[in-house]
Amino acid sequence: MSDVPLNRIDTVAGNLASPSDYLALLKPRVMSLVVFTALVGMVMAPGGIHPVLGFTALLCIAIGAGASGALNMWYDADIDRVMKRTQSRPIPKGTITEGEALAFGLTLAGFSVALLALFVNLVAGALLAFTIFFYVVIYSMWLKRSTQQNIVIGGAAGAFPPIVGWAAVTGSVSYESIILFLIIFMWTPPHFWALALFKSDDYKRAGIPMMPVVSGMAETRKQILIYSILLAPIGVLPAILGFASFAYGVAASALGLGFVILAVRVYRMTDDDKAMLPAKRLFGFSILYLFLLFAMLLVERCLGLLGFVA
Repeated sequence: MSDVPLNRIDTVAGNLASPSDYLALLKPRVMSLVVFTALVGMVMAPGGIHPVLGFTALLCIAIGAGASGALNMWYDADIDRVMKRTQSRPIPKGTITEGEALAFGLTLAGFSVALLALFVNLVAGALLAFTIFFYVVIYSMWLKRSTQQNIVIGGAAGAFPPIVGWAAVTGSVSYESIILFLIIFMWTPPHFWALALFKSDDYKRAGIPMMPVVSGMAETRKQILIYSILLAPIGVLPAILGFASFAYGVAASALGLGFVILAVRVYRMTDDDKAMLPAKRLFGFSILYLFLLFAMLLVERCLGLLGFVA
C-alpha cells in the first residue's frame, strides 16, 4: 500500500507526467492519419492556398485531433483502466490526472478552432469544432457505451478531416470532399470490427457494446463482409467521377478486391477460431488500403500541379 494520502494522489500523479505522457494523450497515431487525410483534402481542393495558411490549417487540424484524443481519454479513463490494450495510457498509468487531461484537451480544442477560424476561414473552423464535438460528445459520451452501432455512426468523426482540409482551401464543401468522407466512413466499420473480433474479451470486460459482444462473432463477420463489399466501389468513385485518373481507378479496384477477399476469409472463420488470423490480416490490410488510396490521390494531384499529369 502506498504511503501517499488519497487526497494527494492527483497532485503526485500530475507531477510524474513527462512530455511523452502528454504526447500519448494526443493519440499520435490517430493524429497522423487525421493530418494525412486532411492534407489530401487540401491538395485535392481547387484554387490552392498560401503555404503559411496551409501549414496553419494542418497544424490546427492536428491540434484539434489531439484535443479530441485527450478528451476521449479523460472521459474513458474508467474503461481504459479495465481494458488490457489501454491500461498503459497516461491516466490509467497514473502519470496524468483526469482533471489535467480535461483541461489540456479543452485548451487545445478552443485554441485550434479559434486559430483556424480567425486565420484561415470560418467554415473550416466551424467544421473542426463540429468534428471535435462529434467525436467527444456524440461518439465517446453517447454512442460508444450505448449501441453496437457506435463505430458505424461514430466513424463520421474520423471521416471529417478531408472535408475540413478542403474547406480550409475553398471555404466550402463539395461532392469531391464528400466522396473522400464516404471512403473513410465506410472503411471504419470493417476496420474496427476486425479489431473487435480478436479484442472482444477486452470490450466485454469493459462493458462496451461492440458488435461481437452484443450480436456475436457470426453476425460481426457478416457485417464486416457487407461493409467491405460496399466499400470497394466507393473507393473507386474518385476515378468514376473524374477527379482521379484511370490508373487510380485500376489500383483502387484491385485494393478493394483484396479487401473483399480478406473479408470473405473472415466471414468463413468459425467461432472456435482462437488465433483469428483472417481478422488480424484484414485489420492490418485495412490500414494499408486507406493509406494507399489517399497516397495515390495525393501523388496524382501533386504530379498534376507540377505538369506531369494531363
